[in-house]
Amino acid sequence: MAELKPGARLRSVTCTTEVVVVRATGEVDLRCGGQPMVEMAETSGPSGEPAPGFDGGTQLGKRYASQEAGLEVLCTKAGAGSLSVGEALLDVQGTKPLPASD
Repeated sequence: MAELKPGARLRSVTCTTEVVVVRATGEVDLRCGGQPMVEMAETSGPSGEPAPGFDGGTQLGKRYASQEAGLEVLCTKAGAGSLSVGEALLDVQGTKPLPASD
């Protein structure tokens, strides 16, 4: 588990997924493809494949969140792995409706 802060940039070790942390509270076990995500500064490239059940992929520009973990991330580069906190997959956040301007 790592202490995540808003603005932190992370990448997957199993695919090309990259995210920016939008909201985080405390230590969170953020994973992609079943493996822990790493800081962008780490030099090793993706190795292996996403684990079965964690291979649904991520979508560019989508926000993923876990209300239980108090986490929200923005996908900046799509990939084959699914985002999760531990074993719990993250939900894609829907768009918020704009107020009506009558």
